[in-house]
Amino acid sequence: MVDSQVEKRSPLHRLIISLLSLLIATILLLGINIVSPGGMTMFAGKRPTNLGVNDGKLAPCPNSPNCVSSQSADTEHKIEPLTYNTSAAEAIADLKKVIQSQERATIISESPNYIYAEFKSKLMGFVDDVEFYLDEAAKVIQVRSASRLGQSDLGVNRKRIETIRAAFDTLKS
Repeated sequence: MVDSQVEKRSPLHRLIISLLSLLIATILLLGINIVSPGGMTMFAGKRPTNLGVNDGKLAPCPNSPNCVSSQSADTEHKIEPLTYNTSAAEAIADLKKVIQSQERATIISESPNYIYAEFKSKLMGFVDDVEFYLDEAAKVIQVRSASRLGQSDLGVNRKRIETIRAAFDTLKS
């Protein structure tokens, strides 16, 4: 009976099944569990060297659509900064709590007005670099979230910042 079912499938159907099987096998072979001693997958990429605050600005987004920044002028990358109405110290402490509550987030560096964190995807271990710069004069926290590898992020960076914004807003209420 199984043989007759296979024979009834169209050549296109069999090709699609074969391609999907090959894709799944490739993904499995390339990286779900290929982890280096440091805990980073082969899809982590290299940490950028242009991060941080320079003259009150975070690094600009690359031309690829896998980045959002509150300091970007173009609509593809633009996202609103976080706002706060507490002291700067309270705001950065609240933000740190929110980041630490997020899954697979690691704070790499911090200062009284800046936090840099890495967020790792669950399945493949892709790493996104996320920065927060507290601009005390404007009472906002500028944000930048960018994927290290690839072109599209399927909206992950924008969704992450909006999730952080929602959690941050509940703390300041």
